[in-house]
Amino acid sequence: MSRVSPIQTNFTAGELSPRLEGRVDLAKYANGCRVLENMLVHPHGGASRRSGTRFVAEVKDSAAAVRLIPFEFSTVQAYILEFGDGYIRFYRDEGRIESPPGTPYEIAAPYAQAELMELQFAQSADIMYLVHPNHAPRKLSRTGHTAWTLATVGFKDGPYLELNTGTTTVTPSATTGGAITLTASASLFAASDVGRILRLKHGSTWGWAIVTAVAGGTSATATVQSPLGGTAATANWQLGAWWQAGSYPACVSFYEERLFFAGSRDKPQTIWASRSGDFENFAPTETDGTLADDCALSFTIASDQVNAIRWLSPGAVLAVGTVGGEFTLRASAQDEPLTPANVQVKRQTTRGCAYQPPVQVDSVVLFLQRAGRKIREFVFAFETDGYQAPDLTLLAEHLTRGGLRQLAYMREPDSTLWAARGDGVLLGMTYERPQEVVAWHRHVLGGRHGAGGARVESVAVIPSPGGGEDQLWLSVLRTIDGASRRYIEFLEAPFDEDQAQSDAFFVDCGLTYAGAAAETIAGLDHLEGETVAVLADGAVHPNRLVADGEIALDWPAAKVHVGLPYRSRLQTMRFEAGAADGTAQGKTARIHAATVRLWNSLGAQLGADEALESIPFRSSSDAMGSPPALFTGDKRVAFPKGYGTAPRVTVVQDQPLPLTVLAIMPRLTVFDA
Repeated sequence: MSRVSPIQTNFTAGELSPRLEGRVDLAKYANGCRVLENMLVHPHGGASRRSGTRFVAEVKDSAAAVRLIPFEFSTVQAYILEFGDGYIRFYRDEGRIESPPGTPYEIAAPYAQAELMELQFAQSADIMYLVHPNHAPRKLSRTGHTAWTLATVGFKDGPYLELNTGTTTVTPSATTGGAITLTASASLFAASDVGRILRLKHGSTWGWAIVTAVAGGTSATATVQSPLGGTAATANWQLGAWWQAGSYPACVSFYEERLFFAGSRDKPQTIWASRSGDFENFAPTETDGTLADDCALSFTIASDQVNAIRWLSPGAVLAVGTVGGEFTLRASAQDEPLTPANVQVKRQTTRGCAYQPPVQVDSVVLFLQRAGRKIREFVFAFETDGYQAPDLTLLAEHLTRGGLRQLAYMREPDSTLWAARGDGVLLGMTYERPQEVVAWHRHVLGGRHGAGGARVESVAVIPSPGGGEDQLWLSVLRTIDGASRRYIEFLEAPFDEDQAQSDAFFVDCGLTYAGAAAETIAGLDHLEGETVAVLADGAVHPNRLVADGEIALDWPAAKVHVGLPYRSRLQTMRFEAGAADGTAQGKTARIHAATVRLWNSLGAQLGADEALESIPFRSSSDAMGSPPALFTGDKRVAFPKGYGTAPRVTVVQDQPLPLTVLAIMPRLTVFDA
């Protein structure tokens, strides 16, 4: 029999896969958890209960899913865009934009519900470019909080398909004008070509026109945009690359003062880039045919298989994610600007990408692998003078079963990657690679949908109104009073030592009443028929049922947080502290007590597995009728139960109060027999 007292000093390995239950030899094992639910891992080691989510508004039509997209002009002018079936709504300063008051401000959009998750975008100042393979590229412009426009991009010229290499000629009836006739020597035009552009060369002069009508395979009417060089028949022509569904690009990005597009269905490996500094001009040469350094460029990836491009991510190089691997695009010489003559595209890794935009963290690109279950880290490795893509889900592969549907990255207060899982569970990964922190945690929102939990369907991150931290916004599908509701919510800022205890917000889909002391709290129509948790002036109040949008309190309170309850749970791995004859694994052990080191916490339970004991916080010095103060320090709890071959410690918080665990120190006896 051996008496041991190990310590778990940090939780920076996050929740670990059940497949690692026997890997006590791994350094990460000692820093990991078997369960880390509704808890956030801090880069410096501790784990805190996540704050609750604050209700903002119901979506336009709760029967249809929406997509959240961030629009960030600056840290003080940031918006969340609710893309729904045929519309866009806007949110700012933790509320919905309304014009006039009471009427949500919205504009029309061409995207159907089934297309929303395939939208990709790139933003520059007050303009965002949006792409989808079924629609011509759009430009979303903002001139005021209630002044937004979404319009098809009016490109000045291009882009084009390859130069004609056959014998078919095109003869224009005039060099300028709004209704010239184009006559082809063989069938060339189709009804779908209306709106398509055509570039013609006469001598050394290039001009272009837009097709406005098609009379037949050999005859079309067009409007000249740039004067043609003559009216003779010419075999030097190029058709526009984008003109109908399937030809439009699926990816967009800015890189080296150019606007890049890629990934159309009929040209899945082709990349197009605008002229330098002229984002809507894709002219491949000057009008006299010369090739300048700032001309537009196009490039088709040459590989041994079709590698449809799934995303573009700018950095020191332009990372290109494809179905079959990851490439880099840059100038052939490292210090040169990118020109049509020096484009270099190289395959770096062969993992393959999902159709989901990645996130950029410093010089690293975090992307979703093709099957939707692995997050990989596309990073330059000096030892190999090339890029690598290690798997960041290797130690927590169980968390991504079912696939991830959307990613969002939070810089402040802690570097965290957020992901919406296919079944609606929210996943987080605390990511601080220089400190070797890659810690996964799962978040199950309070409330329900049908027979299961509430479902997170879309995520996006913008700076908070004050700019001090980032905000995670969520689209959440819930069952409320027997009906399905889709709500827009955001994760409240973490609770810290500068706040009063009454500011602690640990309810989901919640709201706050602040004012004169009151016993009736109204304005809860979005939680009608639901049982809610309540924190009243920093004290836990008994749960209440919302009826007619109200709840009644047992005592008057001036600051009241009301929302759906949720449970936070931290469970350690099996402790390994050795035994008299070697390992403690597989031997009967008993935890008879544990000390937990807390910071700014109140109201949790601790025990072996689910045999939990309340952690004592109230002392004789606390005034009766007032809640105990938040506590920082060590708390020791005796375990009435605890025999078994899997000695673990579980910490649970199910009250609307904060909890931060810094370390766990069990006292256990290992029986050698």
